[in-house]
Amino acid sequence: MKKLTTYTEENIRSLDWKEHIRMRPGMYIGKLGDGSSPDDGIYILLKEVLDNCIDEFVMGAGKTIEIVIKENVVSVRDYGRGIPLGKVVDVVSKMNTGGKYDSRAFKKSVGLNGVGTKAVNALSQQFTVESNREKELKRACFEYGNLVEDAPVESSSKRRGTKVTFVPDVTIFKNFKYRLEYVERMIKNYVYLNPGLTIDLNGEKFVSENGLKDLLTDQTNESDLLYPIVHLKGEDIEVAITHSKTQYSEEYHSFVNGQHTTQGGTHQAAFREGLVKTIRDHFGKNYEASDIRKSIISAISIKVMEPVFESQTKTKLGSTDMGGDMPTVRTYIVDFLSTQLDNYLHKNPQVAEQVQRKIIQAEKERKELSGIRKLARERAKKASLHNKKLRDCRVHLPDLKKDRRLDSTLFITEGDSASGSITKSRDVNTQAVFSLRGKPLNSFGMSKKIVYENEEFNLLQAALNIEDSLEDLRYNNIVIATDADVDGMHIRLLLITFFLQFFPELIKEGHLYILQTPLFRVRDKKETFYCYSEQERREAVTKLKGKPEITRFKGLGEISPDEFKYFIGDDIRLDPVMLDKQTTIEELLLFYMGKNTPDRQKFIIENLKVELDFVEEESEVVG
Repeated sequence: MKKLTTYTEENIRSLDWKEHIRMRPGMYIGKLGDGSSPDDGIYILLKEVLDNCIDEFVMGAGKTIEIVIKENVVSVRDYGRGIPLGKVVDVVSKMNTGGKYDSRAFKKSVGLNGVGTKAVNALSQQFTVESNREKELKRACFEYGNLVEDAPVESSSKRRGTKVTFVPDVTIFKNFKYRLEYVERMIKNYVYLNPGLTIDLNGEKFVSENGLKDLLTDQTNESDLLYPIVHLKGEDIEVAITHSKTQYSEEYHSFVNGQHTTQGGTHQAAFREGLVKTIRDHFGKNYEASDIRKSIISAISIKVMEPVFESQTKTKLGSTDMGGDMPTVRTYIVDFLSTQLDNYLHKNPQVAEQVQRKIIQAEKERKELSGIRKLARERAKKASLHNKKLRDCRVHLPDLKKDRRLDSTLFITEGDSASGSITKSRDVNTQAVFSLRGKPLNSFGMSKKIVYENEEFNLLQAALNIEDSLEDLRYNNIVIATDADVDGMHIRLLLITFFLQFFPELIKEGHLYILQTPLFRVRDKKETFYCYSEQERREAVTKLKGKPEITRFKGLGEISPDEFKYFIGDDIRLDPVMLDKQTTIEELLLFYMGKNTPDRQKFIIENLKVELDFVEEESEVVG
C-alpha cells in the first residue's frame, strides 16, 4: 500500500513578489535562452521597459526614446511624463501597482498591466530607475529585486521622463548575449506602428513615415515584389499587402496595440479570411484559398480595448471583441477589407490583373503538383518517417504556443554516429533528431517539384510539417548539426540553400540555427574545459598550466553521449541564421551556389588564407 505524503500547515509557503518571479520566470517572460532566439527572455525584459515608453508616446508625451546596450548593460530613457515621484519604488517593486489599471489613462496600452517592470527588476542583478518630473529627480536602485538605495527626491535640471538601467541576472540567463539584429527588429516594429516616434539605439536613429508599408519595404527587396505595396488605413486598423514573385508560402506580420503577435491569433485569422472573401467577391470566382494566399507578404495592425492574449508574453491574440460598442474582431477586419481593398482593386486595375494572374498561376502549379504530392506522402508513410529517419520528441510547437517556457527543437544531422550521440544525449520531451543519408541535393534553381521527388527533402518537409503552411510547424528551433570539417560545412551550406530556396520565411522568422559544439577538450586530472574557439583553448591551457591533454573534436560522433548532453542542454550554443536585407535571396544563392564567378573565386582565395593560417597554428598546438 502506498504511503501518503504528510500535508500540513508547514507545507504552505507564501512567496513575496520577487521570489515568485525568480522561481518561475517562465510565467512572466516566457523562455530564458541566451539571446540566440528573438523571443529569448533578455529581449522580453527590454520589451517590457520599452512598452512603458511607447505608452507615454501614445499618450502624447515624449517623441524620442534612447536605448544604449553595451556589454549587456541596458539603458532605456524616454521623455514622457515621468513616474509620479512618490510611487517610483512601488511601480517597479509592488505587484498590482501601475497606471495601466486606470483605463482612462491607458485604454489601449501594450504593457503587462503593472507586472512588466517588476519582472525586469526581479530578474536583473542590477536595476536602477530614475524619474524626472517637475524639475525634481527620484532614483531607486535594486539588486536581484531587493531595494539597496532609495535616494531622496532632489532638484534637477534634466528634461522630464523616465530612465531604466538594468543588467540581466547571469545566474538565470546563462552565457547570454544581446544580438543587436534582434533588438533592431524590435525597434523597427515599434516605429512602424508609431509614426512620429524616434528610437535611438547606440546612436543610430530609427523612424518611420509610412507605417506598415515601411515594414514590408524593409522586409523585402523591391525587385521581388509582384506589384507595389497596397497600404490601407482606417480607425484602429492598418494593413499592407503585396505578393512575392519567388516566395512559395505565406508571410504575415501581425500586431495588436503595438504588440508583435508572432503566433497570430483572431486578428490574423480574420485577415486571412477577409482577404480570400474580398478577392473572390471582386473577381466573381470561387478561387481556392491557398491559391489566393500563396506567396503573399502582408502586415496587419489593430487596436483593441483591453485585449486578451493566450500567453503572458502576448504572442497570440485571443480576444474576439474590439471593445466598447465596436463589432467583433472578425467582423471589423473582414468588413474593412471587403470595402477598402475592393475599392483599391477597382481604382488600380493593373494591380488587380497582376493579382489574378498570380492566383491562376498558383492554381496551375497546385494541380501539376497534386499527383506528385500524393505519391510523396505515400512514400513518407512507407518510409516509417517517425521510426527510421526521425527520432521524434513528445511535445511540439503547436502544443507549446500557450507555454513559451518550453521549446521544441529538431536537430538535423548526418551519419549514424553523429545522430546516435545526439539521440542518446537529448531531452526526449522537447528534442528530436532527423538523420540525413549522405549529402543532400543542391537545390539551387530547382522548382518546388524537387521537394516531393527527392526522398530526403520530402521526408524533411514531412517531419517539419510545412507542406502547406508554416502555421503547423512542429518545431520552434530547426538546428543544423554537422561536423566541423569540410564535408560538414558543405552539408550545412546545402541545407541552408534548401531552406532559402523553398522556405525562406523559416529563416526570416528566426527558426533556423547552427549548432556550435566545442572544437577542443582541454583537461588535466582535476579540471576539464570545453573550448569553442582557439582563443578559449589558449585561455584553458593557461589556467591549467603544465601540459594538459588536448583533444580536437573533428566529428560529432567523436563526442561521447555523456559529454554531448552538456552541449545540447541548458548551455547549448546556437548561431541564428539571419538574412541581410541588403542582398536578395536570389543574389545570395547565385553567388554561393551558382556557376563559378570571378567574385566568388576571389572570395574563396581571400578567406582560404585565413583558414589555412588557423589550421597551421592548430596543428602546432594539437599535433
